[in-house]
Formats: sequence, structure tokens, C-alpha cells
Amino acid sequence: MSAVPTIEVGFKRLDHGRGLDQPSYESGQSAGMDLPAAVPEGEPLTLAPGKRALVPTGFAIALAPGFEAQIRPRSGLAVKYGVTVLNAPGTVDADYRGEVKVILANLGDQPFVVERGMRIAQMVVAPVTQAVLIERHELDDTHRGDGGFGSTGLKSSGGSGA
Repeated sequence: MSAVPTIEVGFKRLDHGRGLDQPSYESGQSAGMDLPAAVPEGEPLTLAPGKRALVPTGFAIALAPGFEAQIRPRSGLAVKYGVTVLNAPGTVDADYRGEVKVILANLGDQPFVVERGMRIAQMVVAPVTQAVLIERHELDDTHRGDGGFGSTGLKSSGGSGA
């Protein structure tokens, strides 16, 4: 199997992140690094059903220009507990130097307890392409046209695509 390309990312552990595992890949072919929760020791965060919280990770990063870090849910938390990253994927821009934080939401029906060091999300580093918008008076026609949500796979009952 071929080697996965790598890129150097600056990593700074913050004071409240001391003693936590550094974000890491769980296998040689993993796309995302698991991120730890940096809630205070002995002070778990209980996320009630239907609630959300901004959870610290205890670190900051420095990405190279032309890259972003995407913060994504962990599938195990989603399927077992209904816990997900609310703005998935969240984006950490290359020029951001603050703490990486995760917006966790409990979509399950039971309270979910976030303990210090628990793996709460994953981070995928990806290249960025910036679009150059070119104003046009008309756009070229396509088969879909202005068909909106569900217009390419669901039987329409009329109504707008918005």
C-alpha cells in the first residue's frame, strides 16, 4: 500500500490541555485525527438531550496557507449516542491561531457525559480552493435547471426547491 501524503502542522498545547493525549490518527490510513475533550479534570460536562456545548480541545494549530482543518463528528458517538458536531464540518482557517473547539450537540434521548480526554470529534486537514466569482447575465442551461432540494432523486409533489 502506498504511503499517505503528509503536511506539517504547527501544534501548541494550551495550559488546560496539559496531560491530554495529542490528537492522533488511530490507523495508518485514517483520514481524521481524533480530538480530545479538555474539560477540567473531575468536572465532566453533561450534555442534555437537545442541547449543545462548545467543548475545548486544549490545543491550537498553525496550518500552512492553502489548507484548512475540518472538524467532523465521530461516527461511533453519532450512532451509539446521537452526539454529533453541530456545524459539521466546522472549518479552522489557515490564519486562525486560537484554541480549536468543537460544537457538540446531543440529538439523542439520554444525557451524554463528556469526560476529560474523551475523543469527541475528528480533524481532517484538507487543501483549500478559493473561487473567483465571474458575474454573468445568463447561466448555461442544464437538465436539472433550477430544481431544488430533492429534485434529482425524489418524486416532486410540486412546490419550490427552497
